[in-house]
Amino acid sequence: MKYTIALILASLASVATAADRPNILWLTSEDNSVDWIGCYGNPHADTPNIDKLATEGVQYMHCYANVPVCAPTRSTWITGVYALSMGTHPMRSRYPIPHDTIKYYPDLLKKAGYYVGNVTKTDYNIGGREDGEAWDTNKVDWSELPQKQPFFMVINSTKSHESSAFGDVNNTTHSPDDVRLAKYHPDIPDIRKNYAHYHDQVKKMDADIGKALADLKKNGLAENTIVVYNSDHGGVMPRSKRFLYDSGTHCPLIIRIPDQFKHLRPAEPGTKLDTLVSFIDMTKTWLSLCGAETPDYLQGKTFLGPHAEPREYHVSFRGRMDERSENARAIRDKKFLYIRNYMPYVPWGQHLNYLWTMKATQAWEQYDKEGKTDAITGAFFQPKAFEEFYDTSVDPDNVNNLAGDPQYAKELARLSKALDAWQLEVFDSGLLPETEVVKRSEECGKTIYEMVRDPALYDVKALQAASALALQHDPANLPTLYKNLDAADAGLRYWAVVGCFHLQGKTPLDLERIRKRLNDDSDHVRVMAAWVLYRAGDKEAAQACWNDLLRSGSYASLEIFNIVDWIGEGIEPYAAAMKACTFSHDGYVGRMQEYLGVTAEDDGQQKKKNRKKNAQ
Repeated sequence: MKYTIALILASLASVATAADRPNILWLTSEDNSVDWIGCYGNPHADTPNIDKLATEGVQYMHCYANVPVCAPTRSTWITGVYALSMGTHPMRSRYPIPHDTIKYYPDLLKKAGYYVGNVTKTDYNIGGREDGEAWDTNKVDWSELPQKQPFFMVINSTKSHESSAFGDVNNTTHSPDDVRLAKYHPDIPDIRKNYAHYHDQVKKMDADIGKALADLKKNGLAENTIVVYNSDHGGVMPRSKRFLYDSGTHCPLIIRIPDQFKHLRPAEPGTKLDTLVSFIDMTKTWLSLCGAETPDYLQGKTFLGPHAEPREYHVSFRGRMDERSENARAIRDKKFLYIRNYMPYVPWGQHLNYLWTMKATQAWEQYDKEGKTDAITGAFFQPKAFEEFYDTSVDPDNVNNLAGDPQYAKELARLSKALDAWQLEVFDSGLLPETEVVKRSEECGKTIYEMVRDPALYDVKALQAASALALQHDPANLPTLYKNLDAADAGLRYWAVVGCFHLQGKTPLDLERIRKRLNDDSDHVRVMAAWVLYRAGDKEAAQACWNDLLRSGSYASLEIFNIVDWIGEGIEPYAAAMKACTFSHDGYVGRMQEYLGVTAEDDGQQKKKNRKKNAQ
């Protein structure tokens, strides 16, 4: 009898605990920035369901993605750790992390008694664990959920994904006359039509959001469920997704909290909040709201509820995007945006097979080739600056770079210093080329996350200082650069060569010092040394180096493909070596082979694989 009473009391306690804790319905969409949502100020947007949700909840006006592309964003979300801190920031790379140390947030929610579901987007970009393993279900059964309370359910709409902007842009429901073009886009018919075409797709996404909300209400769950809506990053016209500008990172975030949990509301329904929210904060916040454990390794801040913490800065980052090399960081507050480009020699508008599927991208490039763009609409196809600085309060399209304006020097220095501190705090794993970092990780037998926290294996502070020296473009640094060319750490040698590369044309170089690096232990050092010699006129030595690396399947092969394309002087000297290259880089070398026309004629299977990988 006593045992039976104890069970009843325990059961009642469990029910009371579940009732005291909110369900959370997290509705996500893909690739749409705030610019496509009506309640964020676009008068041409057709998003009635999201707009209505904003009147019922609070609307965050300063929410930003840490990465302007899907997989690294979701890598950050699922762990609560910056992808850049784990080495999972390059697109579709699947590098392992220490799963015994870093748990997925649904693991922690389940431990706290939550039923967790994800319908159906995962794409965590992490090796060593199946994406779906942490979830109880990948389906939503509304009739079952009341018996599973408390629950945490993610429903993702794919309707606004970049691919939905592809295809025929004629005969749209939305009028091409009723679009608000970004200042960096020329006002030409095909771009207007593509905007209209995407507005049609966003309306379909909004309908998905509306259906989920209606189902929630129909099944009697609206009164005890917190609803969150946001996109996974910005987009989707060219120069948005994949780029660190507002167009690629500024995302809608709306949260509706029912009366039962009104003590958690940061403001009255219908309020537009000025709070700065970074995507890294979401994981810790959801765990906090659900009463789950918030481990010390989490790198975000709680932005909602009784344990809310203030945020001064948000940081975004970019590494390789598909087949294209790139490396950049951005830091911002609610007004200013600072971008540091670690590869300023790389043009913004690199041809990316997937992005160039879009009609707007094709039309924009052709318009530029015809010499019809101006300083603003043509900048995308030009070399970029090492530093960029924007006052986003008056320049939301980020077209007026204030980095050289003395009036903003103190603000730029403030953000630059804050970015330096952040890199050290989170152990920035992207201060060397991607495959150089991977090589080190494999050689020491540690995950990238573990390796970058050991200064004997990856000295973040030293690499940060070396990269800063290289990017200063100051001839006075040449003696230090020459000294670092002989450093024991290949990372220091790499940045020394890059520094010499940037000084070409500004001061005479000792090319024999550079030539010695053609036999460096690091393939990336060899690649950059060859480029210095190429620009100095010794094309034969450079081509011989690159071809040798390509034929041997070097881990730096993708970089060589990119450099040859950036140079723009043709692929004939490299065609045979490119065709013979066996290094895959997760299929992205194959994309470059196909783009440059060096795929073997009988390699139909490789072409098929590349086309499949294009369908992200």
